[in-house]
Amino acid sequence: MKLGVFTPLLSQLPLDGVLTKLKAFGIETVELATGNYPGNAHCKLSMLEDASALTAFQKTLSDHGVSISALSCHGNPLHPDPERAKHAQEVNRDTILLAERLGVSTVVDFSGCPGDSPNAKAPNWVTCPWPPEYLEVLAWQWDEVVAPYWVKRAAFAAEHGVKIAIEMHPGFVVYSPETMLKLRSIAGPSIGCNYDPSHMFWQGIDPIGAIRVLGDAIFHVHAKDTQMYPANLVRTGVLDTKNYSEERDRGWIFRTCGYGHGAEWWKEFVSTLRMFGYDGVLSIEHEDSLLSSEEGLRKAAVFLNDVIVKEQPGAMWWA
Repeated sequence: MKLGVFTPLLSQLPLDGVLTKLKAFGIETVELATGNYPGNAHCKLSMLEDASALTAFQKTLSDHGVSISALSCHGNPLHPDPERAKHAQEVNRDTILLAERLGVSTVVDFSGCPGDSPNAKAPNWVTCPWPPEYLEVLAWQWDEVVAPYWVKRAAFAAEHGVKIAIEMHPGFVVYSPETMLKLRSIAGPSIGCNYDPSHMFWQGIDPIGAIRVLGDAIFHVHAKDTQMYPANLVRTGVLDTKNYSEERDRGWIFRTCGYGHGAEWWKEFVSTLRMFGYDGVLSIEHEDSLLSSEEGLRKAAVFLNDVIVKEQPGAMWWA
């Protein structure tokens, strides 16, 4: 298993500077954003139409001995605003084409969230089955918006040799292992997940147990932690909408790996991933509001380099 980094946390640096910094931590693979919510500081989709820029980009990576674990374009391709949906969809489409050109097998995105009807102005995330109109909204979303888009987009990705890793996140229709597998059953095997354990913690889902549910649907993994605050949870619940900067009053916050859960937990997490067939990249994502990007990256890299299993185990003496 390899340690990687999702590079928006270093968006203030040029790609060459990012790769130089990461090599100092022994990191030789990166996840690059191409647009939508993360921006595209280090990987421009315009390279699809600029062969010289694409060649220069590939040379920079090669000169540093760094590979790409995934291209990421987290957006809302199902947004009820047609222009916003179109933009997110086009970024996803071009990211798939660029991934094909670069020989990258995985593109990360969100599932998106529609509104409550064709006339909606804003997304509507359904969180409970009653009153009954909520289930009517949910059925309409999946039948009329989610399934038609993702069936076509999954087929497009497969045609170009790319898998789409959906990041399960509340606020979107795919936010849990159950909803992830529902989308996969509809759209097919080129749809799986980008597994971020921090998003499971704050929903009350055991991230290690969820690996057993997801199995081979895990295409890519984010390394990010969550710290729960029981003293606040009794007031806020897990659906806490306060700003992430209000750490004292929130029920939970995102943390750098090791600051929410210790090495014993992360070793079991990594071991269970391998047990169920994932031996790829742990891509560090920094969203810890109590640590700077520099400090969060350094601490996560040191912590995880001591946790991950980098080589296949040898054969047992009785094998």
